[in-house]
Amino acid sequence: MIFIRLTYESFRFAWQALRSNLLRTTLSLLGVTIGIFAIIAVFTVVDSLEKGVKKGMSFLGEKTIYVSKWPFIFTPSTPWWKYFNRPAVNYNEYRYLTRYVSNTDAMAIMDDQGNQTFKNGSNSIQGVNVWGASENYDRVVEIPFADGRYFTPLEQESGREVAVVGHNIAEALFPGLNPVGKTFKVKGLKFTVVGTLVRQGNGVLGGPDFDNTCFVPYKTFEKLFHTRWSEPNIVAKGLEADPNMDQLEAELIGLLRSRRGLRPIEEDNFSINRSEMVMQAVEGVFSVLTIAGWVIGSFSILVGGFGISNIMFVSVKERTNIIGIQKALGAKNYFILFQFLFEAVFLSVLGGAMGLLIVYLITFIPFGDLEVVLSAKNIILGLSVSSIIGILSGILPAASAARLDPVIAIRSK
Repeated sequence: MIFIRLTYESFRFAWQALRSNLLRTTLSLLGVTIGIFAIIAVFTVVDSLEKGVKKGMSFLGEKTIYVSKWPFIFTPSTPWWKYFNRPAVNYNEYRYLTRYVSNTDAMAIMDDQGNQTFKNGSNSIQGVNVWGASENYDRVVEIPFADGRYFTPLEQESGREVAVVGHNIAEALFPGLNPVGKTFKVKGLKFTVVGTLVRQGNGVLGGPDFDNTCFVPYKTFEKLFHTRWSEPNIVAKGLEADPNMDQLEAELIGLLRSRRGLRPIEEDNFSINRSEMVMQAVEGVFSVLTIAGWVIGSFSILVGGFGISNIMFVSVKERTNIIGIQKALGAKNYFILFQFLFEAVFLSVLGGAMGLLIVYLITFIPFGDLEVVLSAKNIILGLSVSSIIGILSGILPAASAARLDPVIAIRSK
């Protein structure tokens, strides 16, 4: 009960001080407002970017390992021509690995070819990306279907002309119609649509445009687009029992080295790429941005903290007589201490709330495909930092007010 009374009295004093010196208080709070805005704005953008990048990289799948000619991330110690001279993985190697790899939930082979033209009567669409994928690709990577289904093993092995099309392709070729069961032509071949994808929009950092992407069976893709320069990827999904996918990676390396006849002293002529490698590289950039936000915001918060501390010292001097009267009437030191400390925290939190409000208003500005959202975590962080600044800024003025001698304080006016 006494805590509620203390809080109420402290809030009343803080509100009176704010109203009586509105301009001075507002100017002093600008430092905290700008500091919290800088920190939380950077955190909000970084969180939104990270969420957008993870969404854009979802095509890589979770807990997946890619066996490729090229690495996802190049190392300066390895010259590019070593990668260039490597043989590309092929369908026979995919079948070999499928037969003998045991530590995998599913395995698939995929390749892609861009800038194709699809036609359906007078309707056509250009710039389509065609992905050739085997029958298990939908188990390795989540494919967001709007309607229809994925390829059957029979359609894959026999190289049937069936396709799963993206949203923009469906709208361009079959406006106002359900595309499933309809046909279109590419390179003179007639394909039947067996499935459509949910509209996804463009990724934050580029990546595949699935709204303009068409999936076809890998055998069919080979008939249309395979050349000596084709460079497919074999992708394997790890088991839950192998959380770090170490066993899967060891199996893939051992079996493919054996298949290619590499001697123990020879280095691998293929790359083992993990899907999280891309996110780790991106997270390094996000970490730098986060540190920059803390550094920039800290200077502003430091200035704001000194401003609040200055306000509190002035407030103690202006209310010295009132403090003496309160003590003469029986007010304890902790009451005076809490009163001024609460006022400092109240002012600091108010400045932080203003900074959060500015960040929230910025989230309404359109940033293309980037969805900026002020999360509850960042709101709590902003208010917590503001509270800590208020405590640190107000502790000395509050302590000096609590130590005042009541007789001297009353005679100060």
